[in-house]
Amino acid sequence: MTSYLIQQRPRRNRISASIRGLMQENDLHARDLIYPMFVIDGEKKEEPIISMPGISRYSKDLLLEKAREAHLLGIPAIALFPALANEFKDRYATESTNSNGLLQQTVRLLKEELPSLTVITDIAMDPYSSDGHDGLVKNGEILNDETLEILARMAIAQAEAGADIVAPSDMMDGRVAAIRAALDDHGYENVGILSYTAKYASAFYGPFRDALDSAPKSGDKKTYQMDPANVREAIREVLLDEEEGADMVMVKPGMPYLDVVRQVREVAHVPVAVYQVSGEYAMIKAASQNGWLDQERCMMESLLAFKRAGADMILTYFAVEAAKVMQNA
Repeated sequence: MTSYLIQQRPRRNRISASIRGLMQENDLHARDLIYPMFVIDGEKKEEPIISMPGISRYSKDLLLEKAREAHLLGIPAIALFPALANEFKDRYATESTNSNGLLQQTVRLLKEELPSLTVITDIAMDPYSSDGHDGLVKNGEILNDETLEILARMAIAQAEAGADIVAPSDMMDGRVAAIRAALDDHGYENVGILSYTAKYASAFYGPFRDALDSAPKSGDKKTYQMDPANVREAIREVLLDEEEGADMVMVKPGMPYLDVVRQVREVAHVPVAVYQVSGEYAMIKAASQNGWLDQERCMMESLLAFKRAGADMILTYFAVEAAKVMQNA
C-alpha cells in the first residue's frame, strides 16, 4: 500500500464513543424543552388531534396530569393554548379577558398544583376571534393599533391568573412595548415576555390550526406574518423587540429556518427560542409510521440541530418523548 504523509487525521477524534463524547460541541437536555399543550372545556376529556399523532386536546384536569408527567421528566415549562367552541368567539376576542375563562382557570390550576412549572401563555386574538385572525379585522384589513389595546388587556388577564411568561404571537407592530407597559402599570413587572419575533407566514402550521380551529375565515396572515424569503427583516424585528422590552425572542417555524435562528442568535442579547411547529412534528411522525424514517433518531437529530444553530430553548411536541429518550440514555 502506498504510504501517504497525512498530518491531520480528524477521524482520531471519532474513533470511539467516549472520545466522540469528549469532542461533542452541543448538548441537548430536557431543561431546553418547552411542551406546547392544548386545553378544552369539560372534565376527563381527551380529543386526539388526527393530524398530530400522539397529541391531544385535554380538559384541564387531564392536562394537569400530562403537565405533571412532563415536569417530572425535567421539562421546565409548558406553552398553553385554549381550544374554544365557536360560541365563545367574537370579533373582539372578548373571552380572552374573562377572568373565569378556560385559559385563566387552567393557569390557576397549574400554578396551584405545580408551582415550579413555568406556564407560558399565548397572546393573540385568533383562538378567541370569530374572524380567525391574530388582529382586529375591519373591512378585510387587520388593524394594528386597535389590536394592541386588546392584546394588552389579554396580557393583564393572563398575568392575573398566574402566567409566568406571556408570549405574543400576533406579529403586530409595537405589541411588545404595549404589553410591557400594561404589565408594569398593573404591578406585573416580573412577568416575562417571550416574543414570537420572527414568525413566518408558513405552510407548516396546518395541524396546529386543526387543533384550535383557528384558521382565518377569509384572507391570509401575510400582512402581519413574515415573508419566508426574508432574513434581514428578522434581524430588524429582533432589535425592535429587544428595544421594546422582550425578555426572549423566538423564530417560528424551526427546521426550515435554521439559518434565521443562527443569524438571530448572532445579534440577540436575550435568549433565543425556536418553535418546532406542528407540520414539522407531523412529517416526522407520518414518515416513521410508514417505516420510512427512524422516529427516535430523526426526532433527536432535529432537536440537536436547533441547539447547534444557536437556540437556547425549543418548543416541541416531541418534548415528552425526547425527555424519555434522554432519561434512558
